[in-house]
Amino acid sequence: MPPTPGPRPFSPRPSSISNADVARAGRRLGFPTALGGETWWEEDRPAEGGRRTVVHRAADGSLADLLPAPWDARTRVHEYGGRSYAVVPGHGIVFAHHADQRLYLAGPRTRGEPGGPGAERPRPVTPEPDEPGTLRYADLRVQDGAGGPRVWCVRERHHHDAKVTRSIVAVDPTGAAEVAEVVTGSDFYASPTPSPDGRHLAYICWNHPHMPWTGTELRVTRLSDGATWTVLGGTAESVLAPVWCDERRLYAVSDRSGWWNLYRADITGSSCEPLCPAEEEFAGPLWQLGGLPYAVLGDGRLAVLHGRGDLRLGVLDPETRTLADLDIPFQGWAPVLHGDGDDVLVGLGYRSGAPRSVVRIGTAGGPGDLTARAEELRREIDDVPADVLPEPRAVEFRVAPGVRVHAYLYPPEQPDEGGAPYVVFVHGGPTGHATSELSLDKAFFTTRGIGVLDVNYGGSSGYGRAYRDRLRGRWGVTDVEDVIAAAKWLVAEGLADPARIAVRGASAGGWTVMAACGASDVFAGGVSVAGVSALGPLVAATHDFESRYVEWLVGPEDRYGEREPLARAGQVNCPMLLMQGLADPVVPPAQSRAFAERLLARGVPCTYLTFEGEAHGFRRLETKAAALAAELSFYLQIFR
Repeated sequence: MPPTPGPRPFSPRPSSISNADVARAGRRLGFPTALGGETWWEEDRPAEGGRRTVVHRAADGSLADLLPAPWDARTRVHEYGGRSYAVVPGHGIVFAHHADQRLYLAGPRTRGEPGGPGAERPRPVTPEPDEPGTLRYADLRVQDGAGGPRVWCVRERHHHDAKVTRSIVAVDPTGAAEVAEVVTGSDFYASPTPSPDGRHLAYICWNHPHMPWTGTELRVTRLSDGATWTVLGGTAESVLAPVWCDERRLYAVSDRSGWWNLYRADITGSSCEPLCPAEEEFAGPLWQLGGLPYAVLGDGRLAVLHGRGDLRLGVLDPETRTLADLDIPFQGWAPVLHGDGDDVLVGLGYRSGAPRSVVRIGTAGGPGDLTARAEELRREIDDVPADVLPEPRAVEFRVAPGVRVHAYLYPPEQPDEGGAPYVVFVHGGPTGHATSELSLDKAFFTTRGIGVLDVNYGGSSGYGRAYRDRLRGRWGVTDVEDVIAAAKWLVAEGLADPARIAVRGASAGGWTVMAACGASDVFAGGVSVAGVSALGPLVAATHDFESRYVEWLVGPEDRYGEREPLARAGQVNCPMLLMQGLADPVVPPAQSRAFAERLLARGVPCTYLTFEGEAHGFRRLETKAAALAAELSFYLQIFR
């Protein structure tokens, strides 16, 4: 049965942050590009049906949307997408349009008022497939050459028999030439990167059943004759983010030491040297294509991201092997940096009391002269009520001898004596990662007197390969044990009322929520968004990218019944709220529905909310607002 409520009734505090405020603040920024004095980035628009545009900031500081509605710059490669556009100097931008997944060119004249006088309609530069969306493009990289620019990218082809194949292709951004398929044969590709002299192509590839954080290869193909060889990597090494050092050497990130560190390798594979050996991560998991966690500066130094948990920004000299962090007011960065090859760097940074922002940094003066050269170009949230934002604190707690779990604690405003209500947040992935980045979602609860503990359970990225491997073969065990331990730690520290602790998560986090509610009575209730409840149907119906992931996470099919939440539904006695987008291609709606039906058949309170047109992650303003209102209402009922 649910825990008996404590003797003191919980009354939520009045808050200046409404669910509509949180929904309107969802202007997610992504994949910035810097060229000279200009900057570009992707930007979500929840109030416009969740579409994504590309914003251009001119050298004079003026901003312009390059894509008026209904254009939507989103790629569906791997269903998680990634960088959907590339800047082609002198031509405009090439982008993937969500509706049909073709690549389009938006010319320079679209850099004014959207749809205004002189604006050109974007025109397609890739062929129309037999069925819309069956040819998809991502990870766009531009190469300038004597024959004109080419856009290298990963192409994903969906066949009539449900088979999916991928290749690396070269696209003429003017549409004058046919798309050229250059590299084939592997199940997955990433980071197509031409050499400075145009003779070679470097890229990352891997095959089922591996994921890009378990085993990948860095390969090079000679473009004159197609000869191909492996430079780094294999089934037990994750190699990411190749960048050419010169015509014969490559930079890349590898976890061969147990941590994603930077290396420099000869393209023949004959030598490989670490540039900054450290028990820190210099990259994150490749859930989305197109990001780079470092950039080459004009003087040959590297701007790098590194750390445990939050990533700091520093400059690494590859010759002296010295690393110096930049003295700029940002405590963490998303693993997407871009440099213009000279003295300008752009990234997505965040800091205490301020949201994720597009940040432009001048680097000409060297590490000692950078403090005043960091400029915020665009924030995800315009008006941040800094006086009510929770200050996150990185915490650890022990779950076994020598094993500690990482989390971020967000205390509530004016906590009650004897412990406040708390919600344990469980991120998705499960090879994902929670950071200390400002979140109005969390502030929505903390300002009302409900604390948040955001847990990086075993399996999370950000803390080395051994920490990620804690989940290998133990999904539904390690993650569940860690979030239950998180709730008990809150009580032991005197932070939480033991009768008023809930757990919430989305996708893989939803799996952990449902499983934890069946494994322990520590939670007063659970909220699952697009959660996985049954492995057999998931493996049969989910998308190709993750179709073999369960083999690493759980193991053979005979383990499914003992792990999956649906099999534990008979042990769930606390109320639950399940929410689901009905157009979800990653976790089919049947997963949440089956779990809800099982609870309702037993008389366990369960609310199942669905949202038409929403996929894996809610994008529309009205959906975000409704989902958050439902979640708050649920907590107020179970925390009475």
